[in-house]
Amino acid sequence: MSDTTLGEFLRARREAVTPTEVGLPGGGRRRTPGLRRSELAALAGISVEYLTRLEQGRDRHPSMPVLAALADALRLSADERLRLLNHYKAADGAGRLVGVCQRPPAQSVRPTVRALLDRLEPAPALVINRLGDVLAHTDGYERLTGPIGLLDHGRANLLRYLFADPRARAAYPEWERVADERIANLGLGLRREDPHVGHLVDELTLAVGAPFTDRLKAPSSPSRTGVERLTHPQEGELRLAYETLGLSDDDSQLLIAYLPADDATAARLDRLTGRHPGALRAVGG
Repeated sequence: MSDTTLGEFLRARREAVTPTEVGLPGGGRRRTPGLRRSELAALAGISVEYLTRLEQGRDRHPSMPVLAALADALRLSADERLRLLNHYKAADGAGRLVGVCQRPPAQSVRPTVRALLDRLEPAPALVINRLGDVLAHTDGYERLTGPIGLLDHGRANLLRYLFADPRARAAYPEWERVADERIANLGLGLRREDPHVGHLVDELTLAVGAPFTDRLKAPSSPSRTGVERLTHPQEGELRLAYETLGLSDDDSQLLIAYLPADDATAARLDRLTGRHPGALRAVGG
């Protein structure tokens, strides 16, 4: 990939967006059918000179906030934002995830952990790695989260679903609180030097913008237990008490188990899992 690919992508998108699409007055004579550099620069909050350097490939190291501002200004789709990120990684030489003593995130769980999940049925439970990738889960978890779309796309990721899937806001009535807790519990802000975490952060910065980055910068403390409200398409609102357990010394794998927080949720979970009434007892909370 050439040094100017990032710049070529930005210029092509600028020339493809009309002024009226971004709320600017149209009309008048234009050398290009799309936005002028000055217009895009103003929308993104950067200088025309800096935008010119980016488009010409003379600067290949824009910050993520700058890229996110350009993506917002250009009204990029989710797929286009991912392409922009890939162009940036290639131009910056950061496509290879290398770092000091940072092993790749786990992609599997120990047999004993799988046996433990089997023992937890019919409770919804899952194991995640340090990025929030779902490595294993119970049938109860699939019946709980399958209908809201969390497990739709290959290796599910809790953060990608929560921030980038529009169904998540309907699924979680207290989305704001859940979002804060997920970021705090995974410790993304403290693990930015991890190149694998950094790649995920960059991806969500471009894909989501402020709803993600503002939370990443805000001070927070993890909470390994609590209650989440979830709206299930068939069973309605559920109140779920959760417990989070570290499965390794460095918490690179976490087991999260859910139990009903009240009797109504207990009955609804029994129906979801097809188990006899009282299979899951309410724990209160």
